[in-house]
Amino acid sequence: MGQFRQISTFVEVVARGSLSAAARAEGIAPAMIGRRLDALEARLGVKLLQRTTRKLALTDEGAAFLEDCQRILAELEEAESAVSERSAHATGHLMISAPAGFGRQHVAPLLPSFLAEHRDVTATLNMSDRVVDIVGEGIDVAIRIASLSDSNLVSVKLADNERVVVGSPAYLKRHGKPETLADLTRHNCLAISSEGSQRGWTFRENGKNVVLKVNGNMACNDGQVLHEWALAGKGLAWRSMWEVGSAIDAGKLQTVLDGYAAPGNDIYAVFAQRRHLPLRIRVFVDFLRHTYAQPDYWRKAK
Repeated sequence: MGQFRQISTFVEVVARGSLSAAARAEGIAPAMIGRRLDALEARLGVKLLQRTTRKLALTDEGAAFLEDCQRILAELEEAESAVSERSAHATGHLMISAPAGFGRQHVAPLLPSFLAEHRDVTATLNMSDRVVDIVGEGIDVAIRIASLSDSNLVSVKLADNERVVVGSPAYLKRHGKPETLADLTRHNCLAISSEGSQRGWTFRENGKNVVLKVNGNMACNDGQVLHEWALAGKGLAWRSMWEVGSAIDAGKLQTVLDGYAAPGNDIYAVFAQRRHLPLRIRVFVDFLRHTYAQPDYWRKAK
């Protein structure tokens, strides 16, 4: 307890700029603050602060130690908040954003169960394949399937996301299975399109990611349509396991080129901040993460 008090006093003194200001905030004599700092420096064996009657100055060791202390105190505050919230219950309205296809299959069906567990929470689910402005559009949590790069947002990984090339047994019987990436030139590839341009398919070859522009007689900006075309035997499609896993297990689709599978864009919950996160967001993210972690979830989900 004494060590913690010394550390918190050190951080408070630096934040307030003087021993007397820190003492007033705590309601004790400045001499007590000085004794805590002396004890801390003696225990560590280093000088943390250069102190005069007029000002304080951090030493190099003090500056480095301050950064660690601030982080530790912030994590402790967050841990205490998390524990206290467990005895509370979630309330309020939850604004959720999700990609259309994923949201339709793996968010919307789960939402009634979540709300049944948390009866004082209501929710709005907005499904769109565009990248929403979380702050500007008032979104509490967005589900994204991507390699995240925006350092201003906080993300929690919900699940892995494997991508596979699939075709129906009938299509593969007629056209054969591609064994190499070059074989794709002989196949009708059903590509996703966006604003008139087709996106490439990403593979792993010789230790590097390779993006291929594939050719086919049909493209669409809706992944569910590509899935249905593949089921109907119209060609090969490059889809996520969250979408086609149950069809593969049922024998309606088969995977090919498994040896070239590239790391997937994983599934994340994204929100604007971590500290003081409303309980309704915390419990919703935990609910999704727990559900997706069930061993048979992705195979059973339709």
